[in-house]
Amino acid sequence: MKMPATHKIALLFNANKIYDREVISGIASYLKSTRAAWDLFMEEDFRCRLNGIDTWVGDGIIADFDDPQICEALADIKIPVVAVGGSYEDVRKYPAGVPYVATDNEALIRMAFDHLIEGGLRNFALFSLPESGENRWAQERESAFCQLMQKDRLWAEIYRGHATAAPTWVDAEQNLIQWVQRLPKPIGIIAVTDARARQLLQACSIAGIPVPEQVAVLGIDNDPLTRVLTRIPLSSVIQGAVEIGRTAAQLLHQMLSGGRVRDSRVLVAPVGINVQASSSHQSLSHPSVMRGMHFIRQYACQGIKTEQVADYVGVSRSSLDAHFRRELGHSVHTEILKYKLKAATKILANENTQIADVAVSCGFTTVQYLNAVFRRELDCTPREYRDKASVSRESSQFGALAA
Repeated sequence: MKMPATHKIALLFNANKIYDREVISGIASYLKSTRAAWDLFMEEDFRCRLNGIDTWVGDGIIADFDDPQICEALADIKIPVVAVGGSYEDVRKYPAGVPYVATDNEALIRMAFDHLIEGGLRNFALFSLPESGENRWAQERESAFCQLMQKDRLWAEIYRGHATAAPTWVDAEQNLIQWVQRLPKPIGIIAVTDARARQLLQACSIAGIPVPEQVAVLGIDNDPLTRVLTRIPLSSVIQGAVEIGRTAAQLLHQMLSGGRVRDSRVLVAPVGINVQASSSHQSLSHPSVMRGMHFIRQYACQGIKTEQVADYVGVSRSSLDAHFRRELGHSVHTEILKYKLKAATKILANENTQIADVAVSCGFTTVQYLNAVFRRELDCTPREYRDKASVSRESSQFGALAA
């Protein structure tokens, strides 16, 4: 049996970012599903260094063309190159003569906007990044956002803020807080990255602005690291980065096999939205309920009681309970319990975590109490719930493979 030829391939990405890591995962997925034999070159610390890349002795390159330095470094290279990056409204901005696989920036923003519209919001804003050559994709998302707002004749605002840097952090945070405070409420804000969304949630927390009742927040990237750094679980658009990687690897494989794909341009749509608490807007009218819900979303899993919520809101427990019953149909205690139960079901459905650890992380005092709540509310134990979720997940995966 003749073995396939082995090719030396360089992956030029900053794999410290979730988007780049998922693109690389897509490349790996393609290699596992084919007979392509590639020896991959990447920097050991996953950063992208270009010194000497023009003299690198290899067979092909897949690179992040959102980085202008990479575009410049590879402009005259003679081996096959496949570019990965953001989409452009103006087709003249795409690199000439290089196959290009792009995340669809317009589709990302449209999906985020539709999600907020469905939540009943009518005011919108975008939290972007300062304009720079490295942030061209952010400017494309700004343009897509503006076009959607104009098309639907809606009020909207864009705020670029400051680049993240220690010397300017305090001023940047204060300016962001002031911007959010003067926006009309309720409002849905799309952040161009999860990192920007995290800063926005932090600003709302400091200013005491209820999320999502007054400000619904939606990021882009579905970065698991960012999610664990936010008190209120962050909703995020899931980019099709894995599919981008698979497509880029397929194009390079074709080129290495003699195929002509020089002018190929592929737009990859987002996968969907990981909907969490930050964008689950509710039309609440009483300010005490909004402030109470804001506090519960941040601290429910730390074992808070109704009295602590009432102290934060600044009213008596009985008054707050009465407001909650009128607005939501149940008590403050029930709302805390609902939030903790929802957090527990998410962990059990997606992680192989010890039941005792689930109880602790979701604010239940004992495993016995967690079991009692599950039996009362869901008619099963936490272990039974996890087993059912595992069977359902495996069935979905089998169905996808069969299709």
